[in-house]
Amino acid sequence: MEKENLFKWKHYQPDIILLNVRWYLRYNLSFRDLVEMMEERGLFIAHTTIMRWVHQYGHELDKRVRRHLKSINDSWRVDETYIKVKGQWMYLYRAVDSGGNTI
Repeated sequence: MEKENLFKWKHYQPDIILLNVRWYLRYNLSFRDLVEMMEERGLFIAHTTIMRWVHQYGHELDKRVRRHLKSINDSWRVDETYIKVKGQWMYLYRAVDSGGNTI
């Protein structure tokens, strides 16, 4: 679908809509958290509006992004090492799949 057709007749710009949907799906935020974040940026959006955007565009966004994500298998482990950062020793953790690729 064309970007213009997806967002036809919407009051807000497509970038604002996609930003809210992406943040909701990616991070552990509530609709009211997003409302507060948008108010800090000078945009006043109702939480029900964001909820409708997530319901309307969430599936389409998932479908378009899924093919660009790295494929991983079901077998993975956490790798831990101890490194020196700015003169201080710290732990570094990373998730590694069975092929040795960082997840």
